[in-house]
Amino acid sequence: MHSAWYFLSGAILFEVAGTTCMKLSRGFTEITPSIMMFVFYACAFGLNTVAVKTIELSVAYAIWSGVGTALTGAIGILYFKEPATAIKMVSLTLIIVGVMGLHSASVAK
Repeated sequence: MHSAWYFLSGAILFEVAGTTCMKLSRGFTEITPSIMMFVFYACAFGLNTVAVKTIELSVAYAIWSGVGTALTGAIGILYFKEPATAIKMVSLTLIIVGVMGLHSASVAK
C-alpha cells in the first residue's frame, strides 16, 4: 500500500515536469522541451496507472491533479514570474487543504 503513494508522488512530479516543459517548448518551437513533455507525461500516466491499482481512483486522481495544480502554480509564480495575486494564493491554499482532506479520508477507512 505504501509503495502506491510513492508511485503517485512520482506521477505528480512527472506531470508537473511535463507541464513545465509545455511552457518551455514555446508552442513546440523548442525541440528538447517539446520531446521531454511527452516523455514526462508518459511516465506520469504510467506511474499513476500503477498507483490506482491500490489507491482508490477518486482519491488518487484528486490528489494527482490537485497537487499537480498547486505545484504548477508555484512554478509559474517562482520560475516564470507570474503574478502572485491574493486570489491565486488563496485558491492554491484551498487546493492543498482539499488534498490533505482527501488523503485523511482515505487513511481513516
